[in-house]
Amino acid sequence: MKIILLGAGSVGSSLAESLAHEKNDIVIVDSNAKRLRDLQDKLDIGTVCGHASHPNILRKAGAEDADMLVAITDNDEINMLACQISHMLYRTPTKICRVRADAYLSQQGLFKDKSKKEEDNKYYLPIDVLINPEKLVTKYIERLLAYPGALQVVDFANDRIGLVGVKAFYGGPIVGQALNQIPRHMPNIDTRVAAIYRRNRSIIPEGDTIVEVDDEVFFIAANEHIPAMMTELRGQDRPYKRIMIAGATTIARRLAEAIEKSYQVKIIDHDLEACESLADTLHRTIVLHGNPSDRDLLLAENIDNCDVFCALTDDDETNIMSSLLAKRLGAGKVLTLISNPAYVDLVQGGEIDIALSLQQITVGSLLKHVRRGDMSNVYSLRRGAAEAIEVIAHGDPKTSKVVGRAIGDLRLPEGVSIGAIVRNGDVIIAHKPVVIESEDHVILFLTRKNTIREVEKLFAVGLGFF
Repeated sequence: MKIILLGAGSVGSSLAESLAHEKNDIVIVDSNAKRLRDLQDKLDIGTVCGHASHPNILRKAGAEDADMLVAITDNDEINMLACQISHMLYRTPTKICRVRADAYLSQQGLFKDKSKKEEDNKYYLPIDVLINPEKLVTKYIERLLAYPGALQVVDFANDRIGLVGVKAFYGGPIVGQALNQIPRHMPNIDTRVAAIYRRNRSIIPEGDTIVEVDDEVFFIAANEHIPAMMTELRGQDRPYKRIMIAGATTIARRLAEAIEKSYQVKIIDHDLEACESLADTLHRTIVLHGNPSDRDLLLAENIDNCDVFCALTDDDETNIMSSLLAKRLGAGKVLTLISNPAYVDLVQGGEIDIALSLQQITVGSLLKHVRRGDMSNVYSLRRGAAEAIEVIAHGDPKTSKVVGRAIGDLRLPEGVSIGAIVRNGDVIIAHKPVVIESEDHVILFLTRKNTIREVEKLFAVGLGFF
């Protein structure tokens, strides 16, 4: 697939790396020549230096025969204009656009409506997929807060089923026992452990696999069964009540708006004008003007009674330092937003409980539109080392390698496991005798991302299917 990426920032660079490793034909456009040289030195991609929305630059990048344009510069207007020009001049089939400003996103009638016919959409901006990284991160944090103790929570099949990563604690009922004992502990709950990471090495779980303390366990279950399974691995975590947020950013505002009815929320920021704006917008959140790395301020605001400290400023160093300070002063959990991917692995799992990468969250959302096959969801896991995908099975036993076959009979690539199937809204946990039917939503866990091409081929439909 020939894909043009506009913007070589942190998100664009991460996406280029993922797509290049999957044997796509990638050209990335940016006005920063040094940034492009650095990318070209480590990736097999084409680069064009210039203004992303200029027609001659798009032509130079190959827009005339591109399959997809992904506009993810830091400027909404450039992104939208580039999609418009690419549509008008080059009829690019698929246009994905990063838009951050609420003024655009909240305006009805501005973007294409997928529920309307093609002729009714001709007066709208020709954008096929809208991406808002801040909205994605906000939803991601909301899910983490809903399940105390979770390291990662992702949803599939319109929030019917979840994949959850947790660290096993001493005292959890199943810790020290084999996985095949789970049904005895929870006879009325069906769940499946998709993967276990032990000392950063992946283990494909079998029935006789023993869960050890500090194992990072990923399991799949219907949403209503997630708390019970977490208790098996960790014991009982008390619900979060008090949340403190560092930073008056867009993500901080969105998060506070979403959770202030359910939690006691405080926001700290050094920018007085930003604080005043937030105070006018939010209803129940306490907004404090000050430095989130001010020890005396944190102590005065009872940081030792805080359940979760969320560092969401625009500066990595501020987020890391304020998180470390908050943890040492007694915060229960610290969650840190980090832009530099090199920092994520460095701080995750120490005094910082959860390090969030905006790039990885955004890239996962983009990949489901780029991958071959009918993929409903793609999530990047363990800081990009693994993936969870939701793919829809099509065809019949003659044209498909999976339809009409039992899960136990499938030749899955090494490191790939099926966790669950969603069929007509019902969640079916994957066991070997379960037979896959056409239109099933199949949830897979990939411990190694380089197996994605084999998975795509497995779910491809032969020419006999119409």
